[in-house]
Amino acid sequence: MSTDNAIKIFTGNASPALAELVAKRLNLQLAKATVIKFSNQETSVTIGESVRDEDVFIVQSGCGEINDSLMELLIMINACKTASARRITAVIPCFFYARQDKKDKSRAPITARLTANMLTVAGADHVITMDLHASQIQGFFNIPVDNLYCEPSTIHYIKSKIPNWENAIIVSPDAGGAKRATSIADHLELDFALIHKERKKANEVSRMVLVGSVEGKIAILVDDMADTCGTLGLAAKTLMENGAEKVYAIVAHGILSGKALKVLNESVIEKMVITNTIPSEDKMTLCPKIDIIDISPTIAEAIRRTHNGESVSYLFHNVVPQ
Repeated sequence: MSTDNAIKIFTGNASPALAELVAKRLNLQLAKATVIKFSNQETSVTIGESVRDEDVFIVQSGCGEINDSLMELLIMINACKTASARRITAVIPCFFYARQDKKDKSRAPITARLTANMLTVAGADHVITMDLHASQIQGFFNIPVDNLYCEPSTIHYIKSKIPNWENAIIVSPDAGGAKRATSIADHLELDFALIHKERKKANEVSRMVLVGSVEGKIAILVDDMADTCGTLGLAAKTLMENGAEKVYAIVAHGILSGKALKVLNESVIEKMVITNTIPSEDKMTLCPKIDIIDISPTIAEAIRRTHNGESVSYLFHNVVPQ
């Protein structure tokens, strides 16, 4: 896949490995930028080459030290803006504060909207992201937002890596993910089941009820993100208790914070499949159950199509060859 040199791809400190894969896919070198912290913890950005009248893409995922990552991205966007870049696209594989997308209790902030406002004010002209926690976050922006999906890659993984997948059932670990799970089940012509969970407080599930039959089937849990993995661990246990043969979990964003790796290692989950929207190489050594889907071809193709003024909707339903 080739393109001309009018594209400049920058990255901060959040996801340099993914940015490197994306640039390599486009036969480009990552553009030079230095992002450091002063001793007083202020973020300092130096753009190391001219971006005047260039099409700039800044790859930065919402992970790690998340506030630092967000600040790095905002400063890089603003630095390119003041250096007369023609167009600046923020490529955010895992969107910042995506779970704070609605006012679900008194005095709750809608932080995802605040993030959208900050990106726009900083000077972003366009946003490319992946598997938003809630697709209505696109409505928080008054600039174009392309929300890519890892569903085609997920379907490809199931067909190529899960033995006897024809005897599987797709399971959503909560009602919110039902649409995603039914879409995958429809594409694979498989049955669908749902787990209803009752929460006492955030990140703590009190009880799980299975809706549907998983008896004698391979259960494939699909979700958009896995944080502490408490829900997935309990869901897998519930599925095995209801007669499932094996349980796989496929998740777009593997945040895997807190006790997540311990929960996974102790769970009945056969494989925990995540994408590389968030760097997880160090976690793979601590948890052999983790497997990674590389989504850099999808992001690279989205960048190429954006630059050339082509339709990006092709990527919603088609797998980009590795």
